[in-house]
Amino acid sequence: MNNELVIHSTNGEVTIALLEDKQLVELNNDKKDQSFQVGDIYLGRVKKLIPGLNAAFVDVGHEKDAFLHYLDLGPQAQSLLKLVRLATTGKNPDPLLTNLQLEPDIDKGGKITGVLSANQWVLVQVAKEPISTKGPRITSEISLAGRYVVLVPFSDVVSISQKIKSSEERQRLKRLAMSIKPKGFGLIVRTVADGKKVAELDKDIQDLVTRWKSAITNAGTSKPPAKLVGELNRTSTILRDLLNPNFANIHVDDQVMYEEIRSYISGIAPDQVEIVKLYKGKQPIFEHFGIEKQIKSGFGKTVTMANGAYLIVEHTEAMHVIDVNSGGRVRADSEGNQENNALQVNLDAATEVARQLRLRDMGGIIVVDFIDLHNPNNRKALYEKLRTEMKRDRAKHTILPPSKFGLVQITRQRVRPETNITTVEKCPACEGTGEIKASILLIDEIENNLRYFVQEQNEKQLHIQVHPYLEAYLNKGLLWNSMVHQWKKKFKAKIRVTGNSAYHIMEYHFFNKSEEEIKI
Repeated sequence: MNNELVIHSTNGEVTIALLEDKQLVELNNDKKDQSFQVGDIYLGRVKKLIPGLNAAFVDVGHEKDAFLHYLDLGPQAQSLLKLVRLATTGKNPDPLLTNLQLEPDIDKGGKITGVLSANQWVLVQVAKEPISTKGPRITSEISLAGRYVVLVPFSDVVSISQKIKSSEERQRLKRLAMSIKPKGFGLIVRTVADGKKVAELDKDIQDLVTRWKSAITNAGTSKPPAKLVGELNRTSTILRDLLNPNFANIHVDDQVMYEEIRSYISGIAPDQVEIVKLYKGKQPIFEHFGIEKQIKSGFGKTVTMANGAYLIVEHTEAMHVIDVNSGGRVRADSEGNQENNALQVNLDAATEVARQLRLRDMGGIIVVDFIDLHNPNNRKALYEKLRTEMKRDRAKHTILPPSKFGLVQITRQRVRPETNITTVEKCPACEGTGEIKASILLIDEIENNLRYFVQEQNEKQLHIQVHPYLEAYLNKGLLWNSMVHQWKKKFKAKIRVTGNSAYHIMEYHFFNKSEEEIKI
């Protein structure tokens, strides 16, 4: 499989598209000032205890207090609280835990009031980002993820990824991990460590130990709520977790981001640095690679498939519901043919459903209403197909076999808000009011703004982006008699007009010579 990343960077955010064989399967949005990402470590203060829920609400700086359940404290919660207490009272404990006397594990069936108290300072990690009206969900069972291993303080266990099937390789990795593991820390060896040398694993571990030291050191000089250590940004996290030999290209449209990604990859996979490429085309990067069109067709209530069938995707408070429709394809042309056609439509739909779950990052309970199949073998084939397609999904999930009604129930881990992109457009002419200004005045409006920027703001080089229909009108005719050429002569300025299919038909924007948008 040929994988590609296409990264669009602006001043405020980064949008990352993952393509598998040119098909969009994941879309991630990373705001550059975003807080409370999964993996961030905070020094928080217990706000209140809720014995009925056996949980606590902790102030970590979000407008809504974070939720900490007793089962998320971790067995060594008392040892962590002891370390925080020493660090925040100026005792300067050793972050490597060499001289720290560990406390006994807490009782699995215990009560939150036996471990925490109001106003107590606690070290916590974001396990689930704020979603809707809920604050973040947190845990005090800290883990730090690297490229090859996950470091777990206050543990002594070494675990190997279940996806590494070779028993010889599992034993080799366990021996290596045990020999280089710091005392007082556990390790989870990740799938990408398969075949790696001890030096690569050791470097990863040392980087993670350094991050842990920073968290404890920062705790000693901070007051809650305070962010001690941030997880890598979304771009680096995706590269860390997904980068493998199947990646053919990583396209970036920002010079600074290009350099950052090259630098990061040189540290984790030096042999793949050359796949990072700086995009310098005139078209927006998502439009050039056909991603903009896939976004428009992949989101929304109705998703059409290549065979003419389509999905209806609905969201409720309790669950997501996906309905599979044949689009008129299923016909009983001969005995048994309807069942075969229904199976084929369902198999195609299973592939698209798996893609939709990743693309929209839908979590919680998902119910898929496939076309009814009467043959048990066909229902089993559909179930196996869906399981196979879902294997590429990084989120934890569980799939139940189809019921007699053709319903498949799926639970999928939800750690951040669902990706939601509006694909229907407000009427560009009336802005939803039902009334429009005369379209003949649009060109005059653009020209008036152009005059203001050139004559009043002294902008001598301008780039105007408009809808492709309008761009064709402004550039029509021979070079010397087009509307754009007339503007160049009239205002004695360098003026360039390009089309952007993401715009409404009457939408336009001005950019200066540095390609920074000029607000009208």
